[in-house]
Amino acid sequence: MLDLEDLYQEVVMDHSRRPRNFRKLKSANRTAEGFNPLCGDQITLYLTVEDGLITDIGFEGTGCAISKASASMLTESVKGVSEEEAERTFKAFRGMVTRAPGEDYDADTLGDLEILGGVAAYPVRIKCATLSWHTLHAALAKEEAPARTE
Repeated sequence: MLDLEDLYQEVVMDHSRRPRNFRKLKSANRTAEGFNPLCGDQITLYLTVEDGLITDIGFEGTGCAISKASASMLTESVKGVSEEEAERTFKAFRGMVTRAPGEDYDADTLGDLEILGGVAAYPVRIKCATLSWHTLHAALAKEEAPARTE
C-alpha cells in the first residue's frame, strides 16, 4: 500500500504528465494570466461563467510539475460549481498549503485537493502550487493585471 508521500508524488506526476482541461477555451468569458517570478511558471486560465456558475474551464501555460498538477486539479475541482464555492475552495487551498505545522485547515471543502497538502512541507514550492489558484481568484474578480504569487 502506498504511503501518503508516495500517493502525493503519484498524483502530482499523473496530473503533470496528463493535465486535465489543458486547452484554450474558445467560449471563455473570463480570462486571467498568472506568473510566478520565483521559478518562471506562467498560466492562462479560461473560464466560462453563466449565471454565477463555472460551466467550463481550461488552462494553458508552462511550469514545473507541481504548478501544472495544481492547475489540473483546480480545473477538476471548480468546474460546475458556483463562483462563491470556487472562492471558498481558493481560500481553503491557500490556507492548507500556507499553514504552520500542525495547524488545522478546511479538509471538508478541499476533498481530493487535500493530497496537495504535502506542499506545505516545502516552502519554496508553495508559490508553484498556488499560482493557478491566485489566477482563478483574479479571473473571478475580473482583475486585469496578471496574478502573482506574492
